[in-house]
Amino acid sequence: MVTSPSFRPRRGTGTIGCLASLALTAALIFLAVQFGKPWFRYQQFRDVMKSSARYAISLPDSVIRARLLAVADSLGLPKEAKRVRIDRQRSPASITISSDYVEKVMVPLYGPVTIRFKPRAEEAL
Repeated sequence: MVTSPSFRPRRGTGTIGCLASLALTAALIFLAVQFGKPWFRYQQFRDVMKSSARYAISLPDSVIRARLLAVADSLGLPKEAKRVRIDRQRSPASITISSDYVEKVMVPLYGPVTIRFKPRAEEAL
């Protein structure tokens, strides 16, 4: 078989660019999971706050606080998250439930990253 000088057979090997893009994609997925876990716990805690505020007209503050402390404990939130503030207003009748806590995410080659979460729920009574 005679080959022309412009024809070069390809062996099907990949280039370094393909490997680099795969490594970058894997790193982004890893970081999304690392930052996604605390955010998902924050969303769950905030949802429980919202439902507690919605039913606050029939629940005393002690029951709301106990429920939120149990949820914070089951989610593995830091101690600061258990400092739940419940504020009832008389005129207009409303309730505000809030908390403030910090979570640290360990990022390889960078170090710990601190994220502050401030879940809050307000509801008219």
